[in-house]
Amino acid sequence: MIDTITFGSLKWHHILNPSEEDLIHLRDHFQFHPLDIEDCRSINQRPKIDIYDDYYFLILHFPYFDKANKFLRTKEVKIFWGKDYIITIGKSHWVIKNLFNSYKETPNRSEELFEETSDALLYTILDRLMVETYSLLLRIGGEVELINQQLFSKKAEKTIEQISVTRKNIILTNTIFKPQLRLFHKFESGEIKGYANDMEEYWGNILDYYQKMWDMVEDYAELIEGLSKTFDSLQTNRINEIMKVLTFISTLLLPLTFITGFYGMNIRLPFAEHPLSFWFLIGLMFFVAIFFIVYFKRKRWL
Repeated sequence: MIDTITFGSLKWHHILNPSEEDLIHLRDHFQFHPLDIEDCRSINQRPKIDIYDDYYFLILHFPYFDKANKFLRTKEVKIFWGKDYIITIGKSHWVIKNLFNSYKETPNRSEELFEETSDALLYTILDRLMVETYSLLLRIGGEVELINQQLFSKKAEKTIEQISVTRKNIILTNTIFKPQLRLFHKFESGEIKGYANDMEEYWGNILDYYQKMWDMVEDYAELIEGLSKTFDSLQTNRINEIMKVLTFISTLLLPLTFITGFYGMNIRLPFAEHPLSFWFLIGLMFFVAIFFIVYFKRKRWL
């Protein structure tokens, strides 16, 4: 179903779940390229912008958290951009849905669209998506800071899980942002001319916003990598300390076990019949234990 809002001569068409009839209507009424219509039928397309004489077709990716609010997922935003219309199609980002419903419920807000041009409407959509994505990145930054604070805690399993989840989210964000950076450069460079005048500063603002978020993602990636290596070093050191203690205990018990096993044999041994043989063995084992403790300390192995 095609839902439409009119701002003077500008129309915003929003198609949430396009049917085959809707796609055929777009192809026949707006003369869109068949390959663009085919892209609307499929998902998991690469970010791109197709330039035609009378319209542009954009496929953009933006991250969002899943229902468990734990892992990031990718949401496609498909937009047909013409001189007097904007068409958002498919299961777009919830920001677009909320913005569309907001304008639909309060049509008097059309003054926010500057001179009611498609360029201004597209800028508004992109700006809202950038703001939402920026808030999402701030949350990831908070998770990185939390890991940094809990790095020296003894809850290793929880820390490992947090590092793994955050690293996975940062990697996904990186794969989303990297190919689109060149795309947004086309707006500021003038390769994407649009239909309104004096939009260069607005497109530059979008690019600056995107560049800022890209820098944040790279910083978070370096931080989480450093925290991961630090955590691995701490865990390795803790394991070494545990193994050192266990090795010392085993080394200490080995001669004592030998003595008790030796005098536990059912044969005649020196001093076996002596009335103080028990205390003699206790003293001998005590002496061996003290010797090993002093020796280990002098070697600084303890």
